[in-house]
Amino acid sequence: MDMSAAQWRKSSRSGAEGGQCVEVAGLGPSIAVRDSKNPGGAKLTFDAADWRAFVHRVKASEHDLP
Repeated sequence: MDMSAAQWRKSSRSGAEGGQCVEVAGLGPSIAVRDSKNPGGAKLTFDAADWRAFVHRVKASEHDLP
């Protein structure tokens, strides 16, 4: 998948130094995710509906780790 035109976004909560963050980009029917510390590295892609379901579950605290 060509990601050369992807517009990557990072959470506004990541702070000025970036830290350990992921960035996301919309790619039509897919969402791409990458490590902000290694933008040239591996990228994961998800179906947009699956990504929305994941985000919904995170916001509902269903993925909180102990």
